Amino acid sequence: MRIATYNVEWFSNLFDDHGNLRDDGGWSGRHDVRRRDQIASLAIVFTALDADAIMIIEAPDSHRRRSGVTALETFAATVGLRARTAVQGFINDTQQEIACLYDPDVLSMRHDPVGQPRFDSAYRIDLDVDSSPEKVVWSKPPLELQVETAAGAAFRMIGVHAKSKAPHGARRHEEMMRIAIQNRRKQLAQCIWLRERVEDHLDRGDPLIVLGDFNDGPGLDEYEKLFGRSGVEIVLGVDEEAQLYDPHAQSIIQRPFGAMPTSARFWLPDQRRYIQTLLDYIMVSPGLREKCRDWRIWHPIDDPVCFETPELRQALLTASDHFPVSMKLDL
Repeated sequence: MRIATYNVEWFSNLFDDHGNLRDDGGWSGRHDVRRRDQIASLAIVFTALDADAIMIIEAPDSHRRRSGVTALETFAATVGLRARTAVQGFINDTQQEIACLYDPDVLSMRHDPVGQPRFDSAYRIDLDVDSSPEKVVWSKPPLELQVETAAGAAFRMIGVHAKSKAPHGARRHEEMMRIAIQNRRKQLAQCIWLRERVEDHLDRGDPLIVLGDFNDGPGLDEYEKLFGRSGVEIVLGVDEEAQLYDPHAQSIIQRPFGAMPTSARFWLPDQRRYIQTLLDYIMVSPGLREKCRDWRIWHPIDDPVCFETPELRQALLTASDHFPVSMKLDL
């Protein structure tokens, strides 16, 4: 089966409060992209993915008057996807939920939060070594899923959208540095919390997949030197027997100055150019590693099939500022 993760920028803007697609000429939320064009592009990308399960980061929001599950299932039915059933976890107030679309003929899934503290509560950790632990919360609590195949094989999935380190709102250099370091602390604390949950599963022998947008990666910024390791490296772990595996992260750790795989592309208005980086990962536990193959970033330029398929290449650029990451799991 194919497992994928995909951060869809402003997916929520494509639906009304009843979960219907707003397939019209209004602006989507993506820069200079109309809603109908983003919907058409997403239809092409999701159809090409043809995944059995897609962890969707920045999924349509849910609250008293809206249902992200209804919106996703409407989208899947409209496009004609096999992955047509949606599951969502703890609801947040950011308009960016974490949800999973899956093929109910192949898999069954349920939200199954385990461990303490729960991801919708608070975690206390002393990150600045002042003997006064800070309270850390997830603005987008990870989605913990118990998954079972039609043949009866079971495994766990955790969908992740870690804190962004970007200093949004900063106007001066000093303010930019202060906010960036503050955000980095919170992102690392979230990753430490997540790693503790990973170790709980590994101790129980649970086959585990951790996937999503970590807003981080090995060697990604200068603050990594200040804090020692990236959040991604923390979640992967250092003990070889308890390490999660992602080949894209591993390639950067082993060759930090070589060519870097990238999964996201952002416009820098002050420099009038794009910057590319690796933010999206699919990490697997040691017991699953031999059963996983064909990790792929659906990059419109770097992936030969995407590049040589003009319709898909353009759709990937229009649909989101991130590109899907997938791998195949043989169970």
